Amino acid sequence: MKKVQGHFLLSLLLIISSIACQQATQNQQKAAGTETSTVETTTANGGTKKTNDVATMMARKEIPILCYHQIREWTARDSKRAKDNICSVGRFKSHVKMLADSGYHSILPDQLYAYLTQGTALPPKPILITFDDTDLHQYTVAYPELKKYNFKALYFIMTVSFGLRRYMSKRQVKTLADEGNIIGSHTYDHKMVVKYQHNPDPKLDWTVQVDNPTKTLENLTGKKVEYFAYPYGLWSTAILPEFQKHHFKAAFQLAEKRDPQNPLYTIRRIIGSGYWSAGNLNHAIKKSFK
Repeated sequence: MKKVQGHFLLSLLLIISSIACQQATQNQQKAAGTETSTVETTTANGGTKKTNDVATMMARKEIPILCYHQIREWTARDSKRAKDNICSVGRFKSHVKMLADSGYHSILPDQLYAYLTQGTALPPKPILITFDDTDLHQYTVAYPELKKYNFKALYFIMTVSFGLRRYMSKRQVKTLADEGNIIGSHTYDHKMVVKYQHNPDPKLDWTVQVDNPTKTLENLTGKKVEYFAYPYGLWSTAILPEFQKHHFKAAFQLAEKRDPQNPLYTIRRIIGSGYWSAGNLNHAIKKSFK
């Protein structure tokens, strides 16, 4: 009898010890900002499912993601800061050739999403190429240049630009989608999302800047719009949960650190700078996405 009681007490102590260890681990993860928790992700039919925990996603190697804006020659009116976002035609072509020659394979955001949430394998040397702001040269210069190397891209569109000079038309955006590129949302007129919460009626901003443009792009392309890019790359922790409520799988910033609780909604990119040679870009990719 004493032997049985002894075994019982030992088992009880082991259970208590195990619980204490688990609690300590959770406390350590919480203090580090990477506590284990499951995340709901969007399925193909619009539902949600549980997937890998946040800590697992944060631990995965980051995939290189490039962001381009204007592709044109610099002018005397361009400021030093603006030139960072303006890549000349020749320089852009040299960037793309370097990627192809270096063995990079372009991927699309659904592949990135599956990798982050499920650990799905990617091709060797994957890279995601993105464009912000709907500039016309993204269609007339970038699209054919990427196509030459069998690269595809993710284009973030501001719907206010439709019908304006030097911006892509609706027909051109649909062509990009029909050719297998992905169309994402970049608001109606580039209003910073960090300002939404200061609006007396924040729901109005979400309707005008997010919901309506998303519907416009979905009606135009006939495809779901599930990815978002923050204007100017700016975001705040408080606003991140809203993007899941508005049915986005993921959202893209620029080069700031990811939010440890919301890595899917703070995916990092670096700008394909107008100052960088192809060699500079190659170095920046390796340095920024170790």
